[in-house]
Amino acid sequence: MSRNNPDQLRKILETVRTIALVGASDKPNRPSHEVMAYLQGRGYRIIPVNPRLAGQTVLGETVYANLASIPGPVDMADLFLAPNHTDAVIDEAIEQGIPIIWMQIGVINEAGALRAEDAGVTVVMDKCPKQEIPRLGVPPLPHPVS
Repeated sequence: MSRNNPDQLRKILETVRTIALVGASDKPNRPSHEVMAYLQGRGYRIIPVNPRLAGQTVLGETVYANLASIPGPVDMADLFLAPNHTDAVIDEAIEQGIPIIWMQIGVINEAGALRAEDAGVTVVMDKCPKQEIPRLGVPPLPHPVS
């Protein structure tokens, strides 16, 4: 299936439960904060990742320094990073066995995406789940993840 195919996006958004949001912000006016709050409201468990905020709390969730420090499984890594800062996180997601890497609007890393896909990881690039959920008619999760 081709990358960013609507059926693939819908399946991802209907099946993932725990999302690591890399580049999370504690500032309410930042897009990552807005998307985190939106996804929480749809029933997803969002784990914020930001080394500068590690140990603090954002929207009720503990912030982790990196993907490797998150306890328990993660279904998807959502990257709010400049494209030139994604390589290390893509490699870490592959290493941690995270099955889906979602890169936000404007976040494009073809070489990283190919590396991840070669490792069996599903990649979404240049899309935002907050926009895709209503566009694709994805219903809220039936039971919020805690």
